[in-house]
Amino acid sequence: MLKKDYANVPIINSVDDVVKRLLSLEMANQKEKMKIKTQQLVEKVRRSPNDNGSFEVQIAMLTAKIRTYEEHLQKHPKDKSNRRHMLMDMDRRKKLLAYLRRVRYDIFENTCKQLNIQYTLPPAYSRRITKRWLVKKAFCLRVFKEVQKLKAPERLKQRQEWRARAKARAEKEKQAQQSEGTPV
Repeated sequence: MLKKDYANVPIINSVDDVVKRLLSLEMANQKEKMKIKTQQLVEKVRRSPNDNGSFEVQIAMLTAKIRTYEEHLQKHPKDKSNRRHMLMDMDRRKKLLAYLRRVRYDIFENTCKQLNIQYTLPPAYSRRITKRWLVKKAFCLRVFKEVQKLKAPERLKQRQEWRARAKARAEKEKQAQQSEGTPV
């Protein structure tokens, strides 16, 4: 594939293979490759030719940047700065996707499908688990169980009283029905 500037030149077909290779994306710098990737992804989701700022286009641009960062980090895994920028872009894209999902679900689905993005719902609640929190939780559970053991006889007695009252009420209703049912 040729660079953007040389793709529509009519003489390009008659040029030598070495010149074509020099003008191809293979020899392009990272900025030119990034422009073409972004342009290709934006074309998939663009509403109109003048659409440059809609949520879909912003998501496509961020997706192109993220994929470029991923390729870079495959080669340079210790590059912390670019990893940080990639994570920031991923968070920004996640926010845009969440908004799009909330407001226009059909466009959200189409955008995810066109850009090949797997969107996962965030957890309802997440808590950072620490040793202190685990110990505190275990202690609270142990205290709760001890209190339940101490209250068990009292609760058993209370349940027996409730059953006795319910039984007495049922017998009283039964006697009232029998007294009403006899002819005079």
